[in-house]
Amino acid sequence: MTQTLPLLDKTVLVPRGENQAKSFSQLVERFGGIPIEIPLIAFRPIEKNQRLYNSLLALDTYDWIIFTSNVTVETFFSFFNKREIGGAFPRIAVIGKKTAEALEAMGFSPEFVPSAYVAETFVEEFSPLLDRDARVLLPKGNLAREYIARTLTERGARVDEVVIYETYLPDESRDKLARMLADLKLDILTFTSPSTVDHLMAVVKQYGLNEQLSNCLIGCIGPVTEKKLRDYGLPVHASPKEFTVKEMINSMVAYLETEE
Repeated sequence: MTQTLPLLDKTVLVPRGENQAKSFSQLVERFGGIPIEIPLIAFRPIEKNQRLYNSLLALDTYDWIIFTSNVTVETFFSFFNKREIGGAFPRIAVIGKKTAEALEAMGFSPEFVPSAYVAETFVEEFSPLLDRDARVLLPKGNLAREYIARTLTERGARVDEVVIYETYLPDESRDKLARMLADLKLDILTFTSPSTVDHLMAVVKQYGLNEQLSNCLIGCIGPVTEKKLRDYGLPVHASPKEFTVKEMINSMVAYLETEE
């Protein structure tokens, strides 16, 4: 039996950086697609400041620390010096399997991982584990949502947020994306976070490329990313219930097979 290739010769935007794009691109190729790697989001640690330094020094006074992404884990531990900080490490909660894997690579294990990798599910399942007045440290990026901190605070926890990295769109990505959209060289756009949507739409607005988007199919991960796309008036053709790249690609394949 001949294997069908639903993505045959279709170009698929892979919005991740070099270190994260490989497995994503391999999935696209498995279905016959052509991955186009254009990082729509990049991260850089903030300059170490007094607030961050104080949080690290007081680490043993927190009951929990929450990591929401592998980037948060990697950036936090780039600042963390066990010999300098000392003391006990708080209990650890994470959102997502990839985040847990990044943490384990640092020699730590999470005590809590939610059943679904979104902030709303995390809060509902994590809240019962918190004593009233529990102290929680939440390292985050400069564009991260405030939902977790706000909701846990409303439920009696004392949450300290500390920004440890900033999010940006690389200049080379801006130029490449503009060229490929203008030349109608992208068949399928995929988005892994609301920031990737914002960054692409900033390029679309800057170069007047709204009309070119009408030729693209769109897939995304998670309800917040989907909402961001719809806020821009864009259709969403694939948005799986399981918030992983693999399921997003499977969902897009299912959409294409149904259409055909």
